[in-house]
Amino acid sequence: MKKIAVLGSTGSIGTQTLDVVSRRPEEYEVVGLAAGNNIPLLLEQVRQFRPKWVSAGNAELASRVRAEVPADISVVHGEEGLKQIAGESGANYVVCALVGSLGLTSTLAAIEAGANIGLANKETLVTAGHLVMRRAKEKGVSILPVDSEHSAIFQCLNGESAKTIKRIMLTASGGSFRHLGREQLRNVTVEDALKHPNWSMGAKITIDSATMANKGLEVIEAHWLFDLAYEQIDVILHPESIVHSMVEFVDTSVMAQLGNPDMRVPIQYALTYPERTASPASALDLLQHGSLNFKPMSFERYPCLRLAYEAGRMGGTATTVYNAANEVAVARFLKGDIPFLAIEETIERVLGKHQRVAAPSLEAILETDAWARMEAEAFR
Repeated sequence: MKKIAVLGSTGSIGTQTLDVVSRRPEEYEVVGLAAGNNIPLLLEQVRQFRPKWVSAGNAELASRVRAEVPADISVVHGEEGLKQIAGESGANYVVCALVGSLGLTSTLAAIEAGANIGLANKETLVTAGHLVMRRAKEKGVSILPVDSEHSAIFQCLNGESAKTIKRIMLTASGGSFRHLGREQLRNVTVEDALKHPNWSMGAKITIDSATMANKGLEVIEAHWLFDLAYEQIDVILHPESIVHSMVEFVDTSVMAQLGNPDMRVPIQYALTYPERTASPASALDLLQHGSLNFKPMSFERYPCLRLAYEAGRMGGTATTVYNAANEVAVARFLKGDIPFLAIEETIERVLGKHQRVAAPSLEAILETDAWARMEAEAFR
């Protein structure tokens, strides 16, 4: 039986992970749940799964949880609580579904405890991919991708030699504003940006999809997950989100993974790998769709993607800066503090001011992250 801890249990990926787990109670035991401030939902999850450990966003929220759960459940909070859930709850499989760079230290704690990782938090590898992948290899820990695009690539590469890969192609829906030109983006609203055409996701990732920063983060994550040069990673527009990604091999063969847009499929595959089991998702009917469309990606239309490639090729702390500046800029946009196009302007400005560290330690990464956030917050 797999003992599961879910970091970010009340978010989109977290709730879908628990939906998958709940359908096979004989195979999974939920030993840890970590959430932010959605205490009502967290308490519902605690009542259903009876974990041994629970973490809330801060001490006040943890006190609310403590008053509502049985005394034999350990209640912790904050970043330290996340690390405890990941490393001390007894989990042998940790699903990291946190949003942003908050997932880094808890993922490292899970690796140190020898737990396998279901990674939905791409920012962890964007921020410190060299440290995370190296330590996972040293500890003999598997990092299994949960993102639909990386899961697709992972599935396509099963049984294939890395030497035969010519390139991978990450597909992108284009996000909420895929039909708008640059000039039309100047006055878009938060409400408009949060209307993703294909996927049901949290606010931050939905905005990232609209700017294409999300795809930029995925490019950097793919570099670390699959040990590929950036020249081997392409992004193409695919509005239907049916082809989740593709691999082209040196013999010109192209292998793709297809399915309806339902995150429970890649979540379940990460949990059951190398086995496949029946899924709660609806089966794909290509006859119903009729046609699938693909278009080239434009760096002029989506500067956030261009900046991600530039940061990735610079390496070191540049990707840490890219992620931190984007997180702050998106949060400011969601609060109405800056317009939509200022997100990309913030990232470019902060990257331009940064003095890159080539092979940073964890301490240097955290210092760089803090610096980039201050710079992004001050940008006007």
